[in-house]
Amino acid sequence: MKPNLFSLLRDHPARGPDALVHDLHRTLCKDEVLDRVDRLAGKLTNPAGTTVAVVAEGIDMLVGMFAVWKNNQVFVPFSPRSPRPDFDSAAVVSSAGVALGDNHRRHEPGVAFVLWTSGTTGRPKPVLHTHESYLEIIDRVLEPLRSRPRDPNAAPSPNLIPVSLALNAGIYNVLFGLRAGAPLVLMDRFSTTDFATLVARHGIRSTVLPPAAMAMLNDDTMVDSLSPLRYVRSITAPLSPFGARRFNKRFGVVVLNGYGQAEIGEVIGWTAADAKAHPDKIGAIGRPHPGVEIRIDSPDDSGVGELLVLPPSRADGYADGSSLSDRITEDGYVRTGDLARIDSEGFVWIEGRLGEMINRGGNKVYPTEVEEVLLSVPGIREAAVVAVPDDRLGELPVAFVVGEARKDLEAVCRRHLVPYKVPARFVRVEKLPRSDAGKILRRELAGSL
Repeated sequence: MKPNLFSLLRDHPARGPDALVHDLHRTLCKDEVLDRVDRLAGKLTNPAGTTVAVVAEGIDMLVGMFAVWKNNQVFVPFSPRSPRPDFDSAAVVSSAGVALGDNHRRHEPGVAFVLWTSGTTGRPKPVLHTHESYLEIIDRVLEPLRSRPRDPNAAPSPNLIPVSLALNAGIYNVLFGLRAGAPLVLMDRFSTTDFATLVARHGIRSTVLPPAAMAMLNDDTMVDSLSPLRYVRSITAPLSPFGARRFNKRFGVVVLNGYGQAEIGEVIGWTAADAKAHPDKIGAIGRPHPGVEIRIDSPDDSGVGELLVLPPSRADGYADGSSLSDRITEDGYVRTGDLARIDSEGFVWIEGRLGEMINRGGNKVYPTEVEEVLLSVPGIREAAVVAVPDDRLGELPVAFVVGEARKDLEAVCRRHLVPYKVPARFVRVEKLPRSDAGKILRRELAGSL
């Protein structure tokens, strides 16, 4: 029998009346969640294998997702707050009810859902994931944790998911929690005070956060404690070493990076043992998970090149009919488009996107290196460095900063960087444009000049 992600809800070890899902205002037991799923599934009469768009948040999105899978249909999540990509669907579930359409183009058996790539450097693409491949993506991270000794009578800690279930990070962490037998705590949308409230209420000791959410918590003077939180894994976008240190200093929480993409799942991350043994490596994205092979393609003198990944499984392709073949090397590695280096102890450091590297008269400028210097300046809360065209040198770096600098930014950069890496301009903005996943939309910044 082929696997189906619906089984993670159906077979969860919680008994029927046990609390299974919480949000800020509600708690649903397992029986209540299954009842809602059954009722919605009964309204979705389109055939198995056809797509169902679910436009919802929080618990409503969770119910919609499992109702679709109960019917062996294909889940397509959308946030009500975001513009919907051009995508046909046989049915739409929203606060207005269920609408059935005539689009009955079916996907191959086993397809679970469609997710969009972040689109930070190009147009978002709809990625197809199967039930089987996504279970492998979850288990490659969960298996090492299962092997650790633990009290058999201790209930798993709740899994707090502070991001939208329209994102891969939201879906992954929901399914990860259920696979681990944990109850779930969902947030419809991120709020610093709501996050602190849920952490304290449910005794959350470990969770995930996008860098933008960590920045919001750092800047909110009303939040003075996140106890009993001990570990945060950074998700959805790169987190600089400065950002990790800043959050740790403010709240005493260890911040661990991780790495994955919609097409390959999480492939690199941290273990608790690594975090204790290598505090000097905080800021790296960790080391490859078991079963994952990596290498650096065409490294420069400093060891930086494109990160190539060979995961145990990956997405089956894209819903628009295109495949991953143009990103696969002859020996099966996936080209990530990210620039990275691997140090002598196997820790991986992301230096930026291949498409974001700035070529200033033949000299390579990695935006993250310059941004790290800018973020060290008191008063600067966020920074992004982008390429702008130049008739003489080809490209020039321009820095966009959020906050009021207390020092001369150019002078600081000249003290810490070689001359060609110093931005040609410094532009102050109220905020940086970001995708729903929290990634900086650099093309919008470049286009604003």
